[in-house]
Amino acid sequence: MSPGHEREVKVVVVGNGCVGKTSMIRQFCKGVYANEYKKTIGVDFLEKLQFVRGLDEEVKMMLWDTAGQEQFHALTRAYYRGARAAALCFSTIDRDSFEAIRTWKEKVEEECGQIPMVLVQNKVDLLENAVVSRQEAEDLATELGLRFYRICVKENLYVADGN
Repeated sequence: MSPGHEREVKVVVVGNGCVGKTSMIRQFCKGVYANEYKKTIGVDFLEKLQFVRGLDEEVKMMLWDTAGQEQFHALTRAYYRGARAAALCFSTIDRDSFEAIRTWKEKVEEECGQIPMVLVQNKVDLLENAVVSRQEAEDLATELGLRFYRICVKENLYVADGN
């Protein structure tokens, strides 16, 4: 594609509050991490040009950061429309966020249909306080047909490359 005409892909990032969605997007797009928690009200988004090997081209990824709190669900679900991919996020130290993954997947599918999705476990630097085992997360990913990534936004481990 010619410069200025890159492909755009809307990606919604969903999950319970406090799992690190905003921090993950900021780290991926801007390379910065903020220690303080700031609740996302409604939705926010950042963009990043990313080379995609399977397409062999640069893609403008528009990462939509949705509020994880229940009181914002009616508002944020409208922002799912038009998404071509989704990241379902949970925290190593928050069992409820893990248990909610199926619900988040259903909500995305209700608005977007069958789009590519991945399962992201954040805060792997806190494994000594883990309430979700790696095996449980891998089993859930297999059950739901999702690729599974373990990351640490704070330490910038695997945020950019997904290894």
